[in-house]
Amino acid sequence: MAVNIAHIAQRLQQTRLALSYTTDDVGTIAGLDVHRLERIEAGCETPTGDEILILASLYDCDFRTLIDENLPSPAQQTDILFRRYGDSFTPDDRRAIQEFLYLCQIEKWLEQQLLITHEAVDFKYSGPIFKDHGRQVAEKLREHLGYAENAVARDIYIDFRKLGIHIFRRKMVNNDISGLYIKDPVAGHCVLINYNEDIYRQRFSVAHEVAHAIFDSSEDALLTLQSSSAKYDKRDLKEIRANSFASHYLMPLSMLRGLPDMNDSQAIYWAQQFRVSTAALAKALEDNGFINRNKADQIRTVRVPRSEKIDPEVPESLAEDSKKRRLELLERGLTSHYVNLCFKAYEKGLISSGRLAEVMKVEYSELAQVSMLFGQNFSHDF
Repeated sequence: MAVNIAHIAQRLQQTRLALSYTTDDVGTIAGLDVHRLERIEAGCETPTGDEILILASLYDCDFRTLIDENLPSPAQQTDILFRRYGDSFTPDDRRAIQEFLYLCQIEKWLEQQLLITHEAVDFKYSGPIFKDHGRQVAEKLREHLGYAENAVARDIYIDFRKLGIHIFRRKMVNNDISGLYIKDPVAGHCVLINYNEDIYRQRFSVAHEVAHAIFDSSEDALLTLQSSSAKYDKRDLKEIRANSFASHYLMPLSMLRGLPDMNDSQAIYWAQQFRVSTAALAKALEDNGFINRNKADQIRTVRVPRSEKIDPEVPESLAEDSKKRRLELLERGLTSHYVNLCFKAYEKGLISSGRLAEVMKVEYSELAQVSMLFGQNFSHDF
C-alpha cells in the first residue's frame, strides 16, 4: 500500500493543533528536530516509523490513526469538541481529554479481547415532557439492574459500565467543567468526570452524562458546565432531561415520597444515604412537591462533612499511604475497572508486561506496586 504523505502530514498537524502543542513544544518533549517536524507537516518529508511511534505516544493515540486513511483521525472527536467549546479548555485539559479517549479505546479493545459483552437495554419513553423522559428511563434502568424501590445505587460507576459506557475521572484545570460525553467512533460511549469536584457532585455528574449517552448520542460531543457558570443554559431541555435522569436514578421517587419532615441532622443523614449533596436532595424534594422553597433553602445550608463522604472506587479498608496512591492513580484516570481489565488481559497472555505498563500509563518499575494496590498478581514475563 502506497503511503499518502499529504494525508499523514495533515493528520499530524491537525492532531498537534488540537492539543495546543507548538512545533517547538513537540521538538522539546519528543526530542525531534523542529525543522524536520515542520517539513514533515508540510508534506515535504516522510516521517520514519520511529518518528510516527514517538508522535503517537505524545499525542495519546494509536499510531495507525496517523497513517491509515481508513481509520478516523485521532483528533476527529476532540476537534469537534474544541471548536464548539474552545474557550473552555486549557492546553492541559485538551491533552487530558485526548488521553481519556485513548484510554476508552484501549478499554474497548480489552473488553473485546476478553470477550466481555454488554446487555442491551430498551430505553423507550413516551410523552412530550423532557423532564418526564428522564424519570421514566431512570426508573426503567433501576428496574433492569434489579434495584428494589427503597434501594440506593451505591456504586453507579459499576452500574453504568454494565451498559458499555466507558467512564473515567481525572482532574481538569477548568473547574467550570463538571464532565463531558463523547461518542467516539472507536470506543463508543465515553464519559469523563472532573475529579476536582466534590465526590458526591461527581456521582450526579456521571449520571447526568450517562443520560446524554442514552438520549443524545447523535450529538457526538456534549459538554456539561457547572450551573454556576454563565455559559450554562438552564432552559436547555436536554440538560433538564439529563438532570432529571440523574436525580431520579440517585434518589428514586418511591424513597423521596416516604421521607420525614427534616431538621438539619436528618437532612445530612438522608443526603449521606443517597450519596448526594444536600443541595441536590433539596432540589429533588422541592421539584417533586414534597417541600416548599423555604424548607429547601434550609436544607441547602447544611453539608455532609467531606471526611464522611464515600468514594466506591477508593476502598476504606486501604491504609492511608495506599489510599493516597490509589487516589493519585484515579486522578490520572486509572479506575479499578480499567486496571482490572489490564491485569486480566496480562494474566491471559493477551498483552506483555511492557504493554501492560504502556496501557496503564505508568513506568515499568511501578507495575509491582500498582498490582499490590489493586489486589492483582504480577510477575515479570522475561
